[in-house]
Amino acid sequence: MKKTLVILSVLVSLAMLMSACAPAATPTAAPAKPTAAPAQPTAAPAKAECKIGVSNSFIGSEWRAQMISQMQDAAKELGCTLIIESADTDVQGQTQQINNLMNKGVNAIVINPGDVKALNPVLEDAVSRGIVVIAVDQAIEAKGVYNAVIDQKKWAEISADWLFKKLGGKGNVTLIEGFVGHPANEARMAGVADMLKKYPDIKVIGRDTGKWDPATAQKVAANFLASLPNINGMWTQDGMAEGEYLALKAANPANWPIVVMEARASALRTWKKAIAEHPGFDSIGVVNPPAVGEAGIRLAYNLLNGKKVDPSKMGGNGFNFFVPIPGAVTNDTLDAALKSIEGKPDSYTLDATFTQADADGYFQK
Repeated sequence: MKKTLVILSVLVSLAMLMSACAPAATPTAAPAKPTAAPAQPTAAPAKAECKIGVSNSFIGSEWRAQMISQMQDAAKELGCTLIIESADTDVQGQTQQINNLMNKGVNAIVINPGDVKALNPVLEDAVSRGIVVIAVDQAIEAKGVYNAVIDQKKWAEISADWLFKKLGGKGNVTLIEGFVGHPANEARMAGVADMLKKYPDIKVIGRDTGKWDPATAQKVAANFLASLPNINGMWTQDGMAEGEYLALKAANPANWPIVVMEARASALRTWKKAIAEHPGFDSIGVVNPPAVGEAGIRLAYNLLNGKKVDPSKMGGNGFNFFVPIPGAVTNDTLDAALKSIEGKPDSYTLDATFTQADADGYFQK
């Protein structure tokens, strides 16, 4: 009996020793769920280091302020560090911004470029160092640089086509553009040029720059109205539209030209008053979403984490993430637009949403 007990004791000891040395077995069923799950974050923290630099060369714009605010929110959600270089500056100054960001060790740069070509060398240098570079708001053609943009040419075509059609395909118009040479402005003016070809009886009798500044555009429009007879239509871009309208209201000509407006809260509210004061007033405001900046952050995050771009979702030279144009406000939709901005400041621009799921849609599954 003793011998049997000794043998059993040895066998038990061996079994315990083997159990201690063996790897843990995978359970065949999931453990019971806790009665209350911990709160989940809105997004997983960055899997790879996510240190993104932002280069912005123009701060005299409420649109840009909204863009940067949304970029900050997206970076916080994704667990990314954001380093911002933002100031009114020229090509040399923006080149310095980019060099500063590289010196601070960023592994991605999101830039709203102030020139079509002059920044290419410094951006291509960043790409050569393994830094992800995404231009937002306006597309550029630097090698290896991605663009996250709306189709700016199409954006301008929508309002120009509306205006020229409202004029019955003939008449005299004035054009107030943004910064001459700026990528977005050049793309937009190319869109207007295409519409002028479509309507050969539309004649441009005045063209000047308003520098994307409402006060400057108001002065330019006032000069047009004082010096040019028989203006039938007035076209401009973004925040300059309300300035142009205020010049028209002050001049109050016998025959009001048709003007385009904008999708910013202040302009939408002014538009509503214009209809009340002038029942025949009709206009359009195409939405230019500041969310392209947020798109740049979210797309950079995916690229930093090794996601592969889906070529079928890309446009242009294969490096363009095209963000859809959200649409346009017209007299028919003005009340709905005003309702959507209740409680928003006058500086607020109608926008689109660009979630991480939207960003994921540009990449392979």
